[in-house]
Parts: sequence; C-alpha cells; structure tokens
Amino acid sequence: MKKIEILVVEDEPKLAQTISDFLRIQNYEVETALTGNKALEYFCQNKQKVDLILLDLMLPDISGYTVLKEIRKISEVPVIILSARSAVADQMSGFEKGADDYITKPFTLALVKMHIEAVLKRAGKLRTMVEYNDLQADVNAQLLFYKEQHIPTTRKEFDLMIYFMEHPGIVLPRDTILNAVWEYDYTGDVRTIDTLVKQLRKKMGEGCNYIRTVYGVGYIFGEDIHEN
Repeated sequence: MKKIEILVVEDEPKLAQTISDFLRIQNYEVETALTGNKALEYFCQNKQKVDLILLDLMLPDISGYTVLKEIRKISEVPVIILSARSAVADQMSGFEKGADDYITKPFTLALVKMHIEAVLKRAGKLRTMVEYNDLQADVNAQLLFYKEQHIPTTRKEFDLMIYFMEHPGIVLPRDTILNAVWEYDYTGDVRTIDTLVKQLRKKMGEGCNYIRTVYGVGYIFGEDIHEN
C-alpha cells in the first residue's frame, strides 16, 4: 500500500525534523527541503509522488510564495502554508496565491495533523474505506471488518490485507508482496508472508477463504478462486 507522501519545506532544521518525525509516526512518507530551490528541485523530479506540501513562507533563498507560484505552473498538488504571519490579510493573500490551507505559527502537531487530513480529504487523496464483498478496511483507523465483525490485526497483517483487497484476481508472487508491503526495506525471508497469511486465515475463520495459495508462486485474492 503506497503511503501518502508529504514534502515539508521548512528552513529551521529542528522544526523540520520534528514535523517530519511526527508525520512518519502517522504513517506518512516524508521528504524535507530546507530551501525553496531544493523544494522546487525535488518536486519537479517527483511531482507524481508528492501528495501534499507543507510550505514555510520565510525561506533563506526565495520566498515561499515564489515556490508556490512555480508549483502552481505545473501542478494542483495541495499546499498548506506554515507562517508566523497571522494577520487576516496575510492569510487571504496565501489563499489568493493558490494555497489550500494556512496554519499560523506557533502551532501544535495535532493541529497540523487535522489540517492535513482535512485537505487530503477535500483533494480525494485520503482513503477512508477499502471494501471487497463482505470485507471492509478502515485505512485511517487501521481496522478490518468481516461481515461487520471486527477482526483484530497487527499493522503488517492489516497492510497485507489491504494489498490483497486492492489486487483481486491477480497472482501475486511472494517477492512482489514483500516489496509492496514492506516497501523494499525488509531483508528477511519471504516466508514471513506465509506466516501472516496463516494468521489472517485463522483470525477470519474458515468462512472467509478469499486468500488462496498458488503453490510455488505466492497467493491470489478473490471470490470463487480455486487453489492450484
């Protein structure tokens, strides 16, 4: 499951690190840029990956408004301004220049989280539910339901089930699953997948048999699929 990626543009290294660490805990992918030019360089090379930008206005090289202007020439990616300028006129100026939201400093991280979620929802980037027949998964709350009954899962069990639900009817080799769910940063054995599948099957019970083994290859997820 691809994580939502946020680009944090903030020239104060300590604040940039604090925000980034917090967002990673919230399960976001995060990139940071300490200058406007670095932000533009990264975004131009990765605009298909970036889902939202947190943009400080007071940068050491170019204005945050200049960064926003250049971004708006090529993308409608959601941008939330971070600024110590709290006057209504400053906030209105930010919206007029193409910002999607405006947060004044100082701010709490909880407030930043709420603004991010609200903007992502408006942009249609924040999924709330993934469904397949009688299975439902609340992505934000990390909750899995089968026939409206909550199925307790670990984080990786949940991520694996989301991946299956998003790829029904496709034979998924173990290596492919491992790379997708662990995002290429896991060096363990592919048998980890087998262990998680076994745990999920046990938790959901015999009536839920969507995950089928493709012997010698991996798994296939879906309805009325016979094991090979």
